[in-house]
Amino acid sequence: MERLLTIGAFARAARLSPKALRLYDELGLLRPAVVDGESGYRFYDPEQLERARLIAWLRRLGMPLARIRRVCDLPAPAAAEEITGYWEQVLAETAARGRLATFLVDYLTGRGSPVEESTTMLGIRYAARSEQGLVRTSNEDTAYAGPRLLAVADGMGGSGGDLASAAAVEALRPLETLAVPADDLLGALADAIDAADRAIGEIAASTPAGEAGTTLTALLWSGSRLALVHIGDTRAYLVRDGELFQITHDHTYVQSLVDEGRLTVEEAASHPRRSLLVRALTGTGEFRPDLSMHGAVARDRYLLCSDGLSTVVPAESLREVLTGSGGPQQVLEELVGRAYAAGAPDNIAGVVADVVGLETSAAADAGRAGGTGR
Repeated sequence: MERLLTIGAFARAARLSPKALRLYDELGLLRPAVVDGESGYRFYDPEQLERARLIAWLRRLGMPLARIRRVCDLPAPAAAEEITGYWEQVLAETAARGRLATFLVDYLTGRGSPVEESTTMLGIRYAARSEQGLVRTSNEDTAYAGPRLLAVADGMGGSGGDLASAAAVEALRPLETLAVPADDLLGALADAIDAADRAIGEIAASTPAGEAGTTLTALLWSGSRLALVHIGDTRAYLVRDGELFQITHDHTYVQSLVDEGRLTVEEAASHPRRSLLVRALTGTGEFRPDLSMHGAVARDRYLLCSDGLSTVVPAESLREVLTGSGGPQQVLEELVGRAYAAGAPDNIAGVVADVVGLETSAAADAGRAGGTGR
């Protein structure tokens, strides 16, 4: 037993308590290498430290012991998938609690309905995808979808474009876990955009040309209200009652000509400068995005996409696919397939989200705060 560690030494090396090790032994999670037959002392092999540390990390995530046992017995790739699935569940449950907290805050401050009235809580089911175009050598598009946040960004500026689009989305992601009341959504988004612009400025400063930027279109949810932030030519569409509506306005040179009556929509579609932006996040604070509030209802469907999708898949084709019976993942795959069929000259990023009614009363919600909104 010279190579083996006593339970005390092993606990110190693993940063666990002897009490925890005894529990893991009883549960079959981490058996000692040897148990002295006379004294009952437990001894551990140093090679068991990796498993012990993994158990400790998973406990810090809040993972139940039964699920930890399953993760520890899986090969590394499968274990990683299991942890990913667990964390997505945690985020969904956190979002559900956030919606309930928002409801209660609104009620207690007089902004909501009486608590005894039945309310329809809304959630979303979603899918996100970003793909490299057929004639592109890199992908500067970023797509993200979570229980409360949907976002698409299209980077520009060569070597810093992909970093800029990722930074813009990353700056919004902390909003996923904040219980932001509906009245404060726009302010929270504006603060996050300021953080995104600063991050992009740092990226631009590190590029050879000193330039980097990105478009951004994102939706942040709270109850039945959603806040929209938009800059550039990424787009947001709403499908409601079978009709397709574009709810963003392109910040491009060609769109400004259409607004002034100097071009028709048909002429703009084939204009050689249709991709020239007049507003984007560039890290300078010079350009501000559009911010607006919208109401959501059950059975709404949203599409956020980069111009790599919207410029090659016509509006009628978008409407045909989006009003189909498939779920978000199936619909998104069909849209990306149509972009590739049209030649995919640019990178393609898209998010599809369906609004679903959780159909619970406020009282029932209090007892089911852990329900998912996905």
